[in-house]
Parts: sequence; C-alpha cells; structure tokens
Amino acid sequence: MNVQSQITGHGPVITGFCHDRFTPVMEAFERNFREHGEVGAAVAIYLDGEPVIDLWSGIADPVSGKPWDRETALTIFSAGKGLAAACLHVLIDRGLLDLDAPIARYWPEFAANGKGEATVALAMSHQLGLPLWQSEVPPGGLLGWELATRMLAQEPLIWEPGTVHGYHGIAIGFLWGELVHRITGMSIGEFAQQEIAGPLGAEIWFGLPEEEESRVATLIPAEPDSSAPMIAKIIAEPDWIGGKMATNVGDLFAPEMLNARAFRAAELPAAGGVATARGLARLYAPLSVGGSLDGVRLVGPEALPLMRNTRSASACDSMLRIATAFSYGFGKSWGRRQDGAGSYAILGEQAFGAVGMGGSIGFADEQARMSFGYVMNRLGPGVALNERGQSLVDAAYRAVGFTSDASGVWVR
Repeated sequence: MNVQSQITGHGPVITGFCHDRFTPVMEAFERNFREHGEVGAAVAIYLDGEPVIDLWSGIADPVSGKPWDRETALTIFSAGKGLAAACLHVLIDRGLLDLDAPIARYWPEFAANGKGEATVALAMSHQLGLPLWQSEVPPGGLLGWELATRMLAQEPLIWEPGTVHGYHGIAIGFLWGELVHRITGMSIGEFAQQEIAGPLGAEIWFGLPEEEESRVATLIPAEPDSSAPMIAKIIAEPDWIGGKMATNVGDLFAPEMLNARAFRAAELPAAGGVATARGLARLYAPLSVGGSLDGVRLVGPEALPLMRNTRSASACDSMLRIATAFSYGFGKSWGRRQDGAGSYAILGEQAFGAVGMGGSIGFADEQARMSFGYVMNRLGPGVALNERGQSLVDAAYRAVGFTSDASGVWVR
C-alpha cells in the first residue's frame, strides 16, 4: 500500500509504501517519531529480492525546516563498511584477491615493521592487530588517501595477528580500500560505483559527488553518554589504546566536520559512506537471495558463507569494550539489549551487515531472504543501534515469522 499518513495528533507525515505484511514496521517507525525523538529518518526492506517497504518522514535540516523526502541521503559512518566489504568479496569472487595471501602480495610497502606475513583474512575479521595509527595523525590527515595509506603501511602491529579480537575502526577502511586500488587501479569509491552501486542502482557512495550535495540531511550530534562502555573506559584510562583509536584521527571527528562537505567528499570507507535507506537495502538485496538481483551478479552463491559465517567473536571486544562478532568483512548480530543504547545490534543468526555510529544499519539475511536499511539524522549514543533502529529490525523479523531466542538473536 502507498502511505501518506499523519502521525496521530501531531508531527511529520509518513510517506512512501509498505506491504501489508510489514505494517508493524511502519507502526514502529511512527512510534519512533511520536515517542523516541526521531527527527528525520527512512527505512527500507527487500523480501525475496523485491522492495516491500520504503518509508521516510521528518525533518532533514532542523535549521531551515527542510523536510525529509524520497531523495534524502546522509553520512552513515561505519555502516559504509558493508559496501567496502562487498568490494573485497567481489574481488575474491573474481579470483583477484586471496583471503589467505599476505596483504603485502598486493601492497608491498605494507610489509614494513614486521607485517609481511599478515593476511587478508585477518584484516577482514578484525584480528590483524592494526586497528589504528600509533603515530600522530595530523589535522586533515585522513581526508587525503595517499598520506593516510602511506602512514598506515609504516605502522607496526599492536598484537600478534590472530591472537586478539578487536574492532579495527577507521584504519581498516584505508587498508581494504588500498587493496582495491592496488588490484584494480581504481579508488574504492570508483570501484564501488562501477562494479556494485551503479549496476544495482543503489544510492550509496564513498566520496559523495558535489552534484548530490543538495540531497544531504543535517546530522544532529548525540547527547554525551559517559555510561557507554567505550567512553567509560576512556575516562577511566586516558592512555588506553582503544581510546586512541577514536581520538588519533586528526580532526576527522571535530564538531565542525560532522556536517562538512570535506568529510562527505573524502573517500572514507570505514567512516564516511553516504547513503539512503533504500540504497542500503538495495545493496544487500542480492546477498539475501543468492548473490544476484535483477540480472546483476554481485557474487556467486559460494561467496555467501564467507560473508555469513562468524570468523571472530568476543564478549568484550578489546577496542570497543562491548560484545562484537564478525564474518569476513561484515558485522554479525552482537551484544544484548540490556547492554545499553549504542552497544548492540540484534539480528538474525544468519544475518550479516554493518552498523554505524549513531544507529544507521544495513544488512542481509539469507535465511529470511530479507535485506534492510535504516538511516536517521539524530545520532544516538555509541557505535551501534539504539531503541529506534532496533525496534524496526525487531518488527521486520516478526513480520517474516522469526522469534527471539534466549540470547535475543532472531531465529526461524
């Protein structure tokens, strides 16, 4: 059904379409505005390779009052890692990248400081030992690809590869992207558009073209939350290496950068993707139905277990201080609802995707034959979901007949 309904009593209009089966998702979307302080947001779902929900509502820019519309896009932070991972899996599927090969086979300079045997597989499962730059990153240092990758190639490993599980926040995007560049000659943004987003018609970018700027929503910072596990750890131990991962990034996360064109224009595969909810759902749709969609082959079916199966997990990630789990390149369901906002992303046991700082998310679930995208401009605390995004995920799984098991994960 097509939707254009006023939220009861007051507030913005919900616009778009929603298959009757997914009405509970639309109702949860409405509640987010009515009860949970949503400002502007969109949610999109594919089932069996077909769109069943594409909804948007609210305000894209609180200053001007510009409404959120069908074309609104915004920065999704680490939710962009899913596109970066997809780029690597396309190369693996084509026989151009070997998971078991040393990274230095493709990027010889990376062998510096004892990294010559570090493998692609360990880099894709957050076990490599290179989660950050230990040398100081200068202001603007991560907005230029050449400097960031040159510095990264010279860094020593923090731990023996494969011995520790720890989220590789920003640095991993440059590592993955440089692999794409060394193999194809293209930047990761160019490769993503030419080989994935363009053919699929998915609205997602690394390095947003200037002509797309008019569609960008204004991000609203999250309220500081000193109870978040990572923030509490930084406060208690200022020299903790995980804190340095979040702070030694030049001026990348300075307040004035949050809505800066320079941030969106830079290719930041692990932190600066720009997308619509529809674009995220479209990106993951082929991965929920065997690897192809509408005549576009992204990968073969044999690639999907590499994306789906957990390769590394911990109840206390060494860098984030929360429970995390990863396949090759993608995030899995992690955390518990009681862990607090920004500390969990409760998905199906077979799902894989990526969640972004503040609460945006995209994922595929082959068992459910469903893909999902959610974006919003009022950021929540932490690096994962909060009640707004999780409520939509929960409603989607209920709509396809899943139930929540004792650990909270969605199962059929």
